[in-house]
Amino acid sequence: MSQLFSGQDTLKETTPKYRIETEIERLINPADILKTTATDWDGGFVICGATGSGDMFALRDSNGIRPAFYYADEEIIVVASERPVIQTVLNARYSDIKILPPGNALIVGQSGAFEVKEILPQAQYAHCSFERIYFSRGSDRDIYPERKQLGKNLVPKLTKAIGNDFKDTVFSFIPNTAEVAFIGLIEGLTEQMEATKCRQILHLRDTNNLTPENLGQIMSEKLRIEKVAIKDIKLRTFIAEGSARNDLAAHVYDVTYGCIKNDKDTLVVIDDSIVRGTTLQQSIIKMLDRLHPRRIIILSSSPQVRYPDYYGIDMSRMNEFIAFRAAIELMKERGREQEIRVVYDNCIKELAKPANEQRNCVKAIYEHFTTDEISKKIAEMLTPEGTHANVEIIYPEIEPTRETLKSAPGDWYFSGDYPTPGGNRLVNRAFVNYYEGNCNLR
Repeated sequence: MSQLFSGQDTLKETTPKYRIETEIERLINPADILKTTATDWDGGFVICGATGSGDMFALRDSNGIRPAFYYADEEIIVVASERPVIQTVLNARYSDIKILPPGNALIVGQSGAFEVKEILPQAQYAHCSFERIYFSRGSDRDIYPERKQLGKNLVPKLTKAIGNDFKDTVFSFIPNTAEVAFIGLIEGLTEQMEATKCRQILHLRDTNNLTPENLGQIMSEKLRIEKVAIKDIKLRTFIAEGSARNDLAAHVYDVTYGCIKNDKDTLVVIDDSIVRGTTLQQSIIKMLDRLHPRRIIILSSSPQVRYPDYYGIDMSRMNEFIAFRAAIELMKERGREQEIRVVYDNCIKELAKPANEQRNCVKAIYEHFTTDEISKKIAEMLTPEGTHANVEIIYPEIEPTRETLKSAPGDWYFSGDYPTPGGNRLVNRAFVNYYEGNCNLR
């Protein structure tokens, strides 16, 4: 028992029985307990606890996968997964809210005194990038500019897709959580449009053709920005479960009529992420098609989610991901079905090894296809029968996203690069479950 106590203090054999409980409470050391028990934990977590004696702790995983912030003053100590929550509730300044370092625990003693203490040695830093893209509040001072940049990253692919035709293109966003990325997208498109205007004006000047009329025509060109969809209930279909998600998706949105030129306009909408595709297929594409655009282009500010998560997000099964299902369909269409079996066999072999020796065999499913090839197949699979508009889906590449989210390098959802041995073990198990028809197993 002495390893649980601090310093040189130990529970002495001569301690009277009636004082044993009091002495244990005085001598017990949460840091030593955590060091003894947490060494072999695998995953992303912020675990909070309290002892009967009144000590409290919050321990963050050594990879920093999950976020943790804390605030302390003379009256209160708070730990939360998001900084804006603390700022709003306590009216605290940004500078007064601290990040709990990976592998560290915030320990509060019986007296109210606290300390931050290293419990686990820091491992490869892998703060979850999907926290920045979707889960965390976009009102965070650091996350807000990142999400704007994620939208701006899509400008090159989008302008290529529309052929720089801004006159017959309408821009919008779905759902509300994509609004910040939409602002970034519009800023990027505006910068490009303004640069084009400058070139046109200079050309007219150099050729002695610059007149008030054509100058006015150039300067009058604006991006057509509309709110084409209205969400009727404040729910997020990504978080809803199974059949409830399908039912919810079909009744969430209504459209704004009259803002699209029928059979002429291209309608561009940005979403923060397209993971399962449920909402697109069940609701959004049908809804947008009622506006009668010639084309519908759906942008995702997140790269394709290709791999499961095992660090606290309910995304653990391969068949849930539309990117995975699209890649499987492409393999079948191109006569690569035998390679799917090879991946299965390799996963079985890996699962026979210790977890820390396993590699992610599922990466082989994607190595034959570009992002755009998979995106094209996703659009084909998610377009409901009877849709009149031509539907395209555009995802960003991983590299621009990594450049934007340098503060959150944990991108296993997109890359398959899991930061812990348990991630590789479980992704191999997920593929085996898929291949064997046990799609609902976690």
